[in-house]
Amino acid sequence: MPHILVVDDEPEIVKMVARIMEARGHRVTTARDGQEALDVVARDRPDVVVLDLNIPKLDGFEVCRRLKGDDKTKSIPVVMLTAAYPTVDDATRGIGLGADEYVVKPFLREVLVHNVERLLAPGARL
Repeated sequence: MPHILVVDDEPEIVKMVARIMEARGHRVTTARDGQEALDVVARDRPDVVVLDLNIPKLDGFEVCRRLKGDDKTKSIPVVMLTAAYPTVDDATRGIGLGADEYVVKPFLREVLVHNVERLLAPGARL
């Protein structure tokens, strides 16, 4: 059963994403801030991280940078969530840090599922 880590400080978003992913047969863990996300990854490595950009303690860019900069975690795909369309600079920065995908809130369930499950598919990662 694939393991998805959902990182967002908005409880309703966390609940919604968890319900969607659990309904697809995935195991979901959650974190409310960037430091908690890194702690969860260290103790229970997920198959994909769904990561909000605007979270407390460490923002999504910093969490992504740390995950992708560590040999132990760099292969974990990251789907970045953003509350607004990312600027070209934000998208470039996120991709430069290793983000594998962007999903804009509010999002369509099908878009989120497609992006997460595409990254779970064999051969989807480098």
